[in-house]
Amino acid sequence: MSESDLHNMRDDLDGWSLPAWTYDDPEFAALEVDRIFRPSWQVVCHVSDVANVGDWHSLDYIGESVIVVRGNDDVLRAFTNVCRHRGSRLVDGSDGCAKKLVCPYHAWTYDLDGRLTGVPDSASYPTLDKSKASLVPVDLEIWRGFIFVRLEGDGPSVATMMAPYEAQVAPYRFEELRALGRVTMRPRDVNWKNVGDNYSDGLHIPVAHPGLTRLFGKSYGIEAEPHVDRMWGDLVDRPSANWSERGYQNLLPSVPHLPEANQKRWLYFKLWPSVAFDIYPDQVDFMQWLPTGPNSCVIREISYVLHDDRREMRAARYLNWRINRQVNAEDTVLITRVQQGMASQSFSMGPLSDKEVCLKSFCRQIRNIIPEARLEHRPATGWSKK
Repeated sequence: MSESDLHNMRDDLDGWSLPAWTYDDPEFAALEVDRIFRPSWQVVCHVSDVANVGDWHSLDYIGESVIVVRGNDDVLRAFTNVCRHRGSRLVDGSDGCAKKLVCPYHAWTYDLDGRLTGVPDSASYPTLDKSKASLVPVDLEIWRGFIFVRLEGDGPSVATMMAPYEAQVAPYRFEELRALGRVTMRPRDVNWKNVGDNYSDGLHIPVAHPGLTRLFGKSYGIEAEPHVDRMWGDLVDRPSANWSERGYQNLLPSVPHLPEANQKRWLYFKLWPSVAFDIYPDQVDFMQWLPTGPNSCVIREISYVLHDDRREMRAARYLNWRINRQVNAEDTVLITRVQQGMASQSFSMGPLSDKEVCLKSFCRQIRNIIPEARLEHRPATGWSKK
């Protein structure tokens, strides 16, 4: 079947999930890396994490390592973390500070703007042109204080993607946030799409998250824009039977810069394909899920806060962590069960409810980018090369 035939197939698939084989197929995963992850934006850190000259943060994903560094001119730039001599990684770890970027293999030295400035015994390299051996740049965008990078492509900016929701995000003063703790990495033995599907799924909240149901009642809602999903829930006044939840309800203080409607609202945004912001009155978390194989991924996350030394706010942030630790544990069980079930030959596609607007939107995008995702059953090995 040709690609044009696949494109022209009936679009009654709009009411169906992606086929199970796309959640563990090596060839499909390789196409996702090339067609979805290399051209998409991924969050690295906040500008406050690289506030001083020489500060750097790194992001490792899909076989690449990207470093964001603040130059002597105070400009933030992104490069692949690769020396132009033998391909060695330049820096190790997730963050640091350096006056120069010096390769630990042969001491090739780069300025903070990426220029190659030092090569030991440079005269012995007859083919070397220093002006053409700078670090390889990577697209960088700063959206409301958060730093995003993109390996290739010319799709919409993060600002364009989030444009429908700028007015909702603006009151939270993202630009003034500071890190609370450090980045955590949580490996999961599931395909990355299962994490995203679960994140944007509203139907499972009253079934599988009793804590959120106690907090939100029936207020949980979801909607889908072309590049962003939005989810939200408003805290109810009825005291929860769980002490962490009840404490959060009682102790969460008023936040003067937020509108009244946001004082007790938990707000979630998922940016295509795999970056999420959990926005609470007391803090803002980012979370991203990055593929590490056809049926494995890693969840990368960290919390950010505005300065607030009120005891009630410190307590609310601690209780927020306790509540969401339980939610994360529940979600881990859910996505693991789905990944395991998808391995059964008895399952292919599942029907989608008209209320599952985010999942429908995601499936459409995947099918548009990789048309073979329309096929109910796994094609013969080598299909991606034809």
